[in-house]
Amino acid sequence: MSLRQFEYVLAVAEAGSVTAAAEALHVAQPSVSQQIRGLERELGVQLFSRTPSGLVPTVVGRAFLRDAEVAVRAARRARATARAGADELVGELLIAAQMGLGTRQLPGALGALRKKFPRLEVTVFEEPNPAELEQLARRGVLDFALIASPCEEGLYEGHHLGDEEFVVVLGAGHRLLAADRVELRELEREQWIRFDHDSALDAMLTDLLRENGLSPTTVARVSQAATAVRWAAAGLGVTLVPASAVSEGCEHLVRPVFPLVSQPVVAAVRPGAGPAEMALLELLRQETWYRSVLPAA
Repeated sequence: MSLRQFEYVLAVAEAGSVTAAAEALHVAQPSVSQQIRGLERELGVQLFSRTPSGLVPTVVGRAFLRDAEVAVRAARRARATARAGADELVGELLIAAQMGLGTRQLPGALGALRKKFPRLEVTVFEEPNPAELEQLARRGVLDFALIASPCEEGLYEGHHLGDEEFVVVLGAGHRLLAADRVELRELEREQWIRFDHDSALDAMLTDLLRENGLSPTTVARVSQAATAVRWAAAGLGVTLVPASAVSEGCEHLVRPVFPLVSQPVVAAVRPGAGPAEMALLELLRQETWYRSVLPAA
């Protein structure tokens, strides 16, 4: 097996056909077909099923794809490290952020990182499901993540960046905007904008409401913290989000809550991290965390 075969298999799985994969890879179609057939012969298994709609990975193929992806990413990181000079770094950096964390801090840090390493490719996605986040980490796909809980020992190295205060977002003209701080029990009769059932953010909110004896009426569930803020600001209901997730222009509709609600922000860095990951870590350490992201009352 070769790295090229791994890359071809991943390209075919993503494109759904040999023709499309060859175009994406800028190689001849027969070359891709030959590599796939040769790999299947070597392994003694069928990696793809031929269907009217295209090539679909088999059960064995899906398992193989997971390991192939890890191998390809590891090879890319190795190449990037080998080619890195004093002022240049090439390669790909894959980052995940737990929903709502680092909404304001991460863009600035990434902008500075790109200026430092202009040839570095950076991919970021907001991941609301902690189980999927852990699965990606176990597969070795992620280079860097922002999470709220400590990392499993040996999987990633955790670095505490700060603490994120949670705030309630209210609609314009809401009676509770007259207060400097809102007691959670005052939200008993409010309608709530909440998050996907399997998200860490909603799990935290569910526990918080239960601990304070609240039985919320849910009017909407969303998959992005920014959406919750916008909908709450429009008067659909109230929501509770990390302070940095409050979009510009909505700060006047935000109030801290009592008792204080906060959670740690942890940078999870893979063992043996390269210069890009360590540079991003230092940039995030320089960012402002906690309540100071909100304007003074």
